[in-house]
Amino acid sequence: MPSLDLQLFREYILKFLHPLPLISSVALVAMAVILILISRKTVLNTRLLAIGSLCVAMSFILSYVRVLRMAEAGSVTIASMLPLFVFAHIAGPRAGIMAGLCLGLLQALQDLFVVHWTQFLLDYPIAFALLGLAGLFGKNLFLGAAIGGLGRFVCHFLSGVVFFGEYAGNQNVFVYSFIYNMTYMLPEILICLGILLIPGVRSAINHLRHNYSAIYAKA
Repeated sequence: MPSLDLQLFREYILKFLHPLPLISSVALVAMAVILILISRKTVLNTRLLAIGSLCVAMSFILSYVRVLRMAEAGSVTIASMLPLFVFAHIAGPRAGIMAGLCLGLLQALQDLFVVHWTQFLLDYPIAFALLGLAGLFGKNLFLGAAIGGLGRFVCHFLSGVVFFGEYAGNQNVFVYSFIYNMTYMLPEILICLGILLIPGVRSAINHLRHNYSAIYAKA
């Protein structure tokens, strides 16, 4: 039965190469890394928790102020990611990732759309936790915000490729997911970066960071 064995082998290879197991593994590893990072020793004093909670709340409230809402999921808001970027800039990446994770879970309560557990992880806790990457770049909040926004975009892009390819029609699924998610993520990022270019905003953020640098242990 060599032909049958060959057919079974081909089916096994195709199943192994299917993007869902790969993306699921990546999502699990990413989630594990996030949980390990935020479980490491981080000074979470009362002031840090207070400003973190305030920034998460501000981001969540701003997420309701939508300039554009996409058909399936995603929307352009009035700088809803900015408070998270500022918090990560002040408190460091681990605290920023923790705050982003909390925001992602709140976003799930706001507009839950789940077709698979991997898609849930990618579009909510992991995507928003990656906003905390803004804290990796020290004094360069502009670069940090761009990287944090890019991290969130990558999660939504992968989710779109694997779980929402049916909406692509005759279009390449990678192109479709890139264009769809960039349609709202690019304006989202640009709005935040545009606000950060305002001298008064930059000055206020730097002043806040300077005042609390002695209080917050860098995550």
